[in-house]
Amino acid sequence: MRLSAFLLSNIEPILQEWENFARTIRTDSAPLDSAGLRDHAELMIRAIADDLQTYQSGHQQLEKSKGLAPTEDDTAAQTHAITRLMAGFTVEQVTSEFRALRASVVKHWMSRVKDGETFEVEDMIRFNEAIDQALAESISSYASAVQSSRDVFLGILGHDLRTPLSAILMGADVLLRTDDLSVRTTKIASRIYASVKRASRIVGDLLDFTRSQLGRGIPVNRTLIDMAPVFDRIVDESRAVYPEANIVADRAERAVGEFDEARLEQVFSNLISNAVQHGTGRSPVKVTLEACDHSLSFSVHNMGKAIPEDVLPFIFNPMGRYSPQSSEDNGPYASLGLGLFIVDQIVNAHEGYINVSSDAEAGTSFNVAIPLSSTSAHPKWRRHREEASVPAVWSTK
Repeated sequence: MRLSAFLLSNIEPILQEWENFARTIRTDSAPLDSAGLRDHAELMIRAIADDLQTYQSGHQQLEKSKGLAPTEDDTAAQTHAITRLMAGFTVEQVTSEFRALRASVVKHWMSRVKDGETFEVEDMIRFNEAIDQALAESISSYASAVQSSRDVFLGILGHDLRTPLSAILMGADVLLRTDDLSVRTTKIASRIYASVKRASRIVGDLLDFTRSQLGRGIPVNRTLIDMAPVFDRIVDESRAVYPEANIVADRAERAVGEFDEARLEQVFSNLISNAVQHGTGRSPVKVTLEACDHSLSFSVHNMGKAIPEDVLPFIFNPMGRYSPQSSEDNGPYASLGLGLFIVDQIVNAHEGYINVSSDAEAGTSFNVAIPLSSTSAHPKWRRHREEASVPAVWSTK
């Protein structure tokens, strides 16, 4: 008897072992009944049996071993992952079900082989490939569902936070415009205003992050504008938010081009805030703006602890993909939040690039270059973006 026929003729005892194992898994949700525990297991076993009976070329087997086999939409394994997620199963618990299924089938099949059943090595290879394929589909489906629910939650959270923050900001602004406040009250109102401005910026970054995760990226609406006055306004706001910081600004008289004003305000504000927060406090934060060679250039420099080389490739990654141990060693750069991620997304949407360099002696510099218009981003410009990375400099594309 071939393994595919064995699976179909013994499907009930295999399902019973699946159910028995699933019953031992503890979740925070209400216990599942027999049907819930078995879920899509029968469909998956039948799909595996069908796969074993299907001709597979050497090339197809090689592709499957690399995880490159084509997958269908809404397979039983994918749907199983969603129902398990809704039932409170963790991804590790879902994985354990497939491990238990593999062990159960192998155990029963080997007992039949010991009793004289014909054994085909190819059957066992194909069975393991089919289990691995089903597991990959299930985990991918589980992860996608978790990511989608997280994005929806973040979007709702960010949207709902905007209204109360706007009310607080408006109230603080009214207080600051009142003439008969005491010095102490004015100072408190100023702190409230600055704190809420920072909170509002965080919420804005959160919404932009959610939008980028949904696949559309951060949209930009380019119009002809002089960014020099915008630069001045953001520098003044940063000085108001960080009165203890020494922010030194230098700009060209004009910086005219096709830009999304609101989005570049975020770039200026986030990079200046980042430099102030991670600078020494004793040395000035230097910001410059100029327009030349068909591009707008914006740079921010601060002295302070250098960004470790192993962190540089990940500073625009909102998840901070480095180990907890390295995070402890990296000090203030262990977690940079969403600000730099948003900056990277906006600059890329403008077809620009960012260079970052950092060492203890020279300090840390973020350098942004954006074409003055979409027509400025000709092939030569794009080649410049690709060649922008040099030793000791990390460049995002």
